[in-house]
Formats: sequence, C-alpha cells, structure tokens
Amino acid sequence: MDQVVYVGLDVHADTIAVALADEGRAGEVRFYGTIPNSADSVLQLTKRLSAKGRTANFCYEAGPCGYGLYRHLTRLGFECAVVAPAMIPRKAGDRVKTDRRDAEMLARLWRADKLTPIWTPDEEQEAMRDLIRTRHQTMSALKSAKQQLLSFLLRHGLRYRSGGYWTKRHRRWLAELRKFPYPHQQLAFEELKRAIDQLESRINALDLTISETIKDWHFAPVVEALRALRGVNTIIAATVVAEIGDIARFENPRQLMAWLGLVPSEHSSGNTTRRGRLTKTGNALARTMLVEASWSYRHPPKEGHPFLKRSAHLPQEIRDIGWKAQTRLCKRFRHLSQTGKPQPRVLAAIARELSGFIWDIARRTPLPA
Repeated sequence: MDQVVYVGLDVHADTIAVALADEGRAGEVRFYGTIPNSADSVLQLTKRLSAKGRTANFCYEAGPCGYGLYRHLTRLGFECAVVAPAMIPRKAGDRVKTDRRDAEMLARLWRADKLTPIWTPDEEQEAMRDLIRTRHQTMSALKSAKQQLLSFLLRHGLRYRSGGYWTKRHRRWLAELRKFPYPHQQLAFEELKRAIDQLESRINALDLTISETIKDWHFAPVVEALRALRGVNTIIAATVVAEIGDIARFENPRQLMAWLGLVPSEHSSGNTTRRGRLTKTGNALARTMLVEASWSYRHPPKEGHPFLKRSAHLPQEIRDIGWKAQTRLCKRFRHLSQTGKPQPRVLAAIARELSGFIWDIARRTPLPA
C-alpha cells in the first residue's frame, strides 16, 4: 500500500511554500521549499512527491488566487482540498506568521484531519459567480454615486422636497437644475449625474446577460424553482445559487442556516445559556440577498398576477412550498414586529427561515445529468 504524504501549500501570486507531513503521528513536519506558482513547477513537484510509491494529498487556503491550483492538481489525478481561513484552528498566543510556518501548519492539521474542505465550484459555476459579483459591485458603486450627488447638492443648500428620491419627478428636477454660480460647479454636477446614468446602464446590461446565461446554466432548474418564493426574483435566486452552489449537499436546513451565518452565536457555561448576535460566518452576499427578500413578507399573503405568471409552469409541490413559506413568514414577520423586536432582528429571523424553504425546494428540484 502506498504511503500517503500530506502536503500543505501556502499560495501566493508568484510563489508557493510547500511543507510535507508523512502519514502517521511519528514523522515530523518538514519544509520542502518554495517553488514558483506556475503549472510546470507544480507538475515537477507532483512528480518528485509521487516517487518511491508515495501518494500526495494536497491542501491550501482559499484566497485571491482562486481555484486554478485546485483544478490543476485534480486534473493531474491528485487529491486536493481548499480550506476556509476562518475555519483553520490557530493558537491564540501565536504571533509569528511566515509562509513556511503557514505551510507547515496546514500540512500538520491536514494530516491530523483537523481541516474542513470547502465546496469548490467548477469553471461554469465560478463564471456565473463572477458575473453575479460584478453586478453586486456595480450596485454598490451606484449607491455610492447617488450618495455623492445628494451630498454635493446638500452642500450647496439644494434639497428636493416634493417626494422621494430617484423617482421620475426627482430625476426631472435634477435634469432641470441650473442654480450653481460658477460654470465648473455645474460641470461637476453634470459629471455626477453622468456617472449615475452610466452605472445604471451597466446594471441593465448585466441583468440582461444574467437572464440569458441562466438558460444554459446547470443550476437553471433550481433558479426557476426558487422564484416560487415571494421576494425571490431572478437576480436574488441566481445570486443565492451562484454563491451557495449545490444546495442539496447540506443534509438538513440547519446546516444551510449555519453556513449562511444566520444562526445566533452562543456562549454557554454550566447552567447559563447566552445567545448573542448572528455569527455571520458564511457567505455575506447570499445572506444579504435573503435579508433583502425578507422585506416582502411584511405584507399579507397574496398570490398576485405577476407571481402566478412566473410560477405557473412549476410543479405543484414547489408552488405549495412557496405558498406555505408565504403564509408562515408573513405571520412570523407580524408577530415579531408586534412584540417589539428591532427590524434588523426581525429580518434576520425571516431570512433564516426562508433559507430553510430554499433548501426544501432545492432538494426537490432535479438537475440535468
């Protein structure tokens, strides 16, 4: 039987620090060295480690370098795990951090089975995730641009008092605004408006691309099924699925809730049980989308024409789950609000239960082979 060598990799843009830990508890972890971060160097490393009947098992931290190394190693026929930095055990008093120590720590913990690999997306999944995150970044830029414009007007004593911001009337008021004493101030104002228009055009183009790309996506049936839930439109459904990936890999809804960071933290000792704020340890974007969808449950249960139109082609059991979620979460929203809970806490509770219904729909939706 081949001897297993556990390989810890500390990956950077240009270099990879490599540490080895032989199978069994007796062998000391040793530092192999630093190699260039290139496909040829990794190939040579695998050949050296596979000599003399050894089997190499790799791991490295998830980071800005992405999953290219993982895919390269798996294509070569080796086992490789990508681990989340937040889930790596660390000593509280350890204040020394170097590439060598990080690689040795990964090899040691990987041999001891103390690391939990994360779910790694394939190239199609990562491409959709990149598209979704680009839209989210553009939305953040749009929000910032609007705040800059309103701050610019406020500094000059100009406030819109005829209704809400960014309505048709408000935009007409902005288009007709000519109250600046200097031409260059007017130019600055026009540039701020142009920035908003350009970002909105980018968002519209990205929304169209997302809608077209979903049609050929492996998880397209899940995205369509999730639209049976109130407040979950195409963008929210695509974002949740792109960030989570295969939702059916969670054995129960509680695991999904914990992965999303929607469960309360806890510090209990003896007979005392103390629960605190949300852990927020999971995917922030998916969690944000669920909280955004939770706003719609403040209204009474209703199946309007747009909702019925978009869910008419779905199986009856999926539509029944959507209606069950709507009746339960609307009642839950009203109950928590009437008891005086702060609105952020109410939305978090609704988002947590909504993720359970998402899990139920995902596991009932068959995917193409």
